[in-house]
Amino acid sequence: MNKGTINVSVDNIFPLIKKFLYSDHEIFLRELISNATDATLKLKHLSSIGEAQTEYGNPTIEVKVNKKKKTLHIIDQGIGMTQEEVQKYINEIAFSGAEEFLEKYKDKKADEAGIIGHFGLGFYSAFMVASKVEIITKSYKDEPAAHWTCDGSPNYTLEEHNKSERGTEIILHISDEEKDFLEESKIRSLLGKYNKFMPIPIKFGKKTETLPKPEGAKDSDPAPTKEVDDIINNPTPAWTKTPTDLKDQDYKSFYRELYPMQFEEPLFHIHLNVDYPFNLTGILYFPKMSPDMNMQKDRIQLYQNQVFVTDNVEGIVPEFLTMLRGVIDSPDIPLNVSRSYLQADGAVKKISSYITRKVADKLKSLFNENREDFSAKWEDIKVVIEYGMLTEEKFFEKAESFYLYPTVDGAFLTYDELKEKCTALQTDKDGKLIYLYASDKDAQHSYIEGAKAKGYEVLLMNTPIVGHLLQKLEGSKENISFVRVDSDSIDNLIKKEDTTPSKLSEDEKTVLKERLESVIPTSTYTVQMESLDSSSSPFMITEPEFMRRMKEMQQTGGGGMFGMGQMPEMYNLVINTNHELIQKIVETKTQAKQERLIKQGFDLAKLSKNLLKGQDLTQFINRSFDLIK
Repeated sequence: MNKGTINVSVDNIFPLIKKFLYSDHEIFLRELISNATDATLKLKHLSSIGEAQTEYGNPTIEVKVNKKKKTLHIIDQGIGMTQEEVQKYINEIAFSGAEEFLEKYKDKKADEAGIIGHFGLGFYSAFMVASKVEIITKSYKDEPAAHWTCDGSPNYTLEEHNKSERGTEIILHISDEEKDFLEESKIRSLLGKYNKFMPIPIKFGKKTETLPKPEGAKDSDPAPTKEVDDIINNPTPAWTKTPTDLKDQDYKSFYRELYPMQFEEPLFHIHLNVDYPFNLTGILYFPKMSPDMNMQKDRIQLYQNQVFVTDNVEGIVPEFLTMLRGVIDSPDIPLNVSRSYLQADGAVKKISSYITRKVADKLKSLFNENREDFSAKWEDIKVVIEYGMLTEEKFFEKAESFYLYPTVDGAFLTYDELKEKCTALQTDKDGKLIYLYASDKDAQHSYIEGAKAKGYEVLLMNTPIVGHLLQKLEGSKENISFVRVDSDSIDNLIKKEDTTPSKLSEDEKTVLKERLESVIPTSTYTVQMESLDSSSSPFMITEPEFMRRMKEMQQTGGGGMFGMGQMPEMYNLVINTNHELIQKIVETKTQAKQERLIKQGFDLAKLSKNLLKGQDLTQFINRSFDLIK
């Protein structure tokens, strides 16, 4: 038997491992199974090139819990190690990686220390949960098996063992404070989390399978059963296959495998597959999304060679795509660094750009191949596309060809189609093309109808970030403006050369304005006298486009003007001086009747804008009943 001391400069490295990696201590199992997988795949490679004179067969990795002995076993049928290799890889190389990690991070907190294994710690993560670790290993070479033991101090023993089958068994003597890892439910949960798609079948216990009934069996006879190995992983997930080998149903089945509690089908998928200048595979799914952006992020899972790493893909996947779901697998993502460095890494930037381009190309092809279906899905995908147009310049450039402008009448127009449709009627006296839009068909119904009566096209733009997008669109195109239908009177939304003369004199307008301002709360409403078409509403409440948009942009995360998000609501009360009701108010002699008519007209305007509430609404109802008695 050989005895030795592991050469480390850090005094008692094992408590330090526990201290620094406590927050991630569960991932010891991922590390040990990753090592077992590597050993098995190395054997496969050596067998394929004739270097290993052994039958590869159908190897598995087995995980066993012995609660009585307080041990956890990870057993593989891989390449194995000789005594010399144990000395080299376990006592020297692996520990130097651990030491380097701890030297670098000994002054940092656990949550800053990063994820184990990304620093070469790998095998030594076992000591986060074990008071003693054994390795029993037999190499594929014709040499005796080796037995290594270490009790969490720098001392170890290494001796021969009578193991006859090729492979390695790691035995963890679980420490008292980590006894949760002797619970089968806990181990099964961790295997499902980290090793669900490992490339080698992983056995954990047994399960009962129901067999078909024999011929002639009665309906009341129980079906026969048998005990079989419980393989907890899918070694060949969809993303590891080529797209030509998969049907649409395969992608949907894999989505259900990833998200068993998600009952809605994804809208469509994007298969990622590139091997130069970096390796990356994966499948992204577009789920149904609501316009309010109330979506859970962190649903994309990051793998490295089919080993789960994290569901925080910030920096790897562009921000606007973090609302998608699916899997990304790449050995080229530098996970041994902090997230801030991740984002600055050259490989990561290339991967992020590639994913952006692939998503844009997929959306473009869906639009070209079946525009009707693309339009039908628009409500569910538009918020991601708009977010992408705002945050990724290259995506904005590509998206212009497939971004759709829905109208209140249910049409979906490209920008070129919209421009062609609106140019003739909606160009104002200064040559600017005005696009009208609504954000709520019901709340802005009267304004929409007024615009449609003029022959104008009205878009329906209702996501929380639409103000930001319109600002960007106005900046990217010449001489255009987007204006919400309730931001001014219809005649002022698109100003033409001809103006309608007012039926009131200047003196009458001055007197009327003073009378109105004595009744209307001027802290919230600014009275505006306008000579409009006599068929237009006598009282109309509008919200100036600029002020409202700046306020909305501030409220949805930046843009706009600082401090405007907290400003009180401000409205214009537009008075149509050519309407007969306004004429009647001017001609009314008694102040009480005049005030009643003003309040009634004002409340009707508030009602059409959904602003009439509480006491004002009650008074309006009572006044209306009095008028029709």
